[in-house]
Amino acid sequence: MEKRIYLEKRGKNPADIKELNLDNCRSTNIVGLTDEFQNLETLSLINVGLTSLKGFPKLPNLKKLELSDNRISGGFDILETSPKLAYLNLSGNKIKDLESLEALKSFKHLKHLDLFNNEATSTENYREKVFKMLPNLKYLDEFDAEEHEAEESEVDGEGEEEVNGNGEEDSNDDDSSEEDDEEMDDSVDLGVVYSENLDELSDEGDYEAGEDEEDDDVEEEEDDDDEGGINNTTPSSAKGKKRKREDGEEN
Repeated sequence: MEKRIYLEKRGKNPADIKELNLDNCRSTNIVGLTDEFQNLETLSLINVGLTSLKGFPKLPNLKKLELSDNRISGGFDILETSPKLAYLNLSGNKIKDLESLEALKSFKHLKHLDLFNNEATSTENYREKVFKMLPNLKYLDEFDAEEHEAEESEVDGEGEEEVNGNGEEDSNDDDSSEEDDEEMDDSVDLGVVYSENLDELSDEGDYEAGEDEEDDDVEEEEDDDDEGGINNTTPSSAKGKKRKREDGEEN
């Protein structure tokens, strides 16, 4: 088991590992798994050959524990160091009576328990007794107290968290849609402002163009006046020359 743990770590710090699969490695008790795996949430020890949970470390964040197909008959009080345990699979072990499960009463978060293929399941009114013993339990052998089968996501221990997650996503989607609407409104308002500015600029352009035309008309009129003045001075100068000539002749 120690060698398998070393390989599964893949050079990572134990505190950074959240899932650990030790299925089919052979050992009669827990060896090499230490308190360093403080953030471990899922641990699988299927078909290992365990006869007890001796050596089980303190795993304060452990939520899912797979112990099926071993030879464990009791001693579940050692799991009390993992108070967040919500899913426990003990199918295919050597549990002979329900009294062996008394230690599980302390697990307030335990929602899923699998005891299939244990001798204890042949006890009269087995299911009723287990649900009464563990009032927080929601599913026993993948069925609730009304014999309704658990959803696949709930069997995997995700259930309520998944629902809450979807709710948050829906809320985020609503917020994002509102933000999109606000952005659209802003874009419309800006479009109106731009169009109004364009109209004003267009009007100013027309006004300036009108002023330019008026200026041109005024310049043309002035040019006409200048030309008229030149034409008017020509006769007067001619008269002046004629007078000079007359004066000369008289002299």
